[in-house]
Amino acid sequence: MTRLIGIAALLGAIFASGAHAQNTTLDEIARYRAQLQDGNPAELWEARGEDLWKQKRGPKQVSLEQCDLGKGRGVVKGAYAELPRYFSDADKVMDLESRLLHCMVTLQGFSRADATKRVFGSGSSRSDYEALAAWITSESRGVVMKVSLNHQKMQEAYELGEKAFYFRGGPHDFSCATCHSEDNKRIRLQDLPNLTQKKGAQLGYTTWPAYRVSQGELRTFQWRINDCFRQQRFPDLVFGSELSIALTAFLAYNANGAAFNAPAIKR
Repeated sequence: MTRLIGIAALLGAIFASGAHAQNTTLDEIARYRAQLQDGNPAELWEARGEDLWKQKRGPKQVSLEQCDLGKGRGVVKGAYAELPRYFSDADKVMDLESRLLHCMVTLQGFSRADATKRVFGSGSSRSDYEALAAWITSESRGVVMKVSLNHQKMQEAYELGEKAFYFRGGPHDFSCATCHSEDNKRIRLQDLPNLTQKKGAQLGYTTWPAYRVSQGELRTFQWRINDCFRQQRFPDLVFGSELSIALTAFLAYNANGAAFNAPAIKR
């Protein structure tokens, strides 16, 4: 009996030591990120995005200043905190990127093919979407998330997004929930927020878009979802697809009540 008590005490000490090490590691990662946030290079994308918003471009040579992001033509302040949303002029639910695509086509006269030639930046080839997203989302920094399901199509999008989040498939039988349904999980220096819980959903959603230090690029939420699909070994998402918008709607609605805090900075 004495021996069993001693073994139990030893195991308890080992687990306690492991928990302490985990907490210490998480604290150091948080401190590292806080240091990175000071002087976030995303500001460069924000400046370019504001310029692109005001530039007269496309076959029609007009700016995006007449684009309605949901709060009236040209109103950017706070718009992202209420996206995705239903837009009656398109009779669709749209997130930021798909709405920008809609405005580039309808207002500026770009063809869809031309407007989607480069949706994610790489090296010296920058994406207009990432720059525009950086500036527009920065205009919602500090604004409380308030995504509404008051339209039937928004409710349908949310339900589709929820199904997609838990759907398992691909060669590894993964789903979004495989990595994002438990507390205190991480891959290297990247924590994996538990998106099934309110706190995790708020933390996970409100810190995108983000500047990725490892890539030297500003990445949008559409990129984040597409990269998750890549890691699950699923086919790439079509830019602005119904599924990508539905997943965004599911996660954005679950983040309601939190102050938006992006563009952020990540490893």
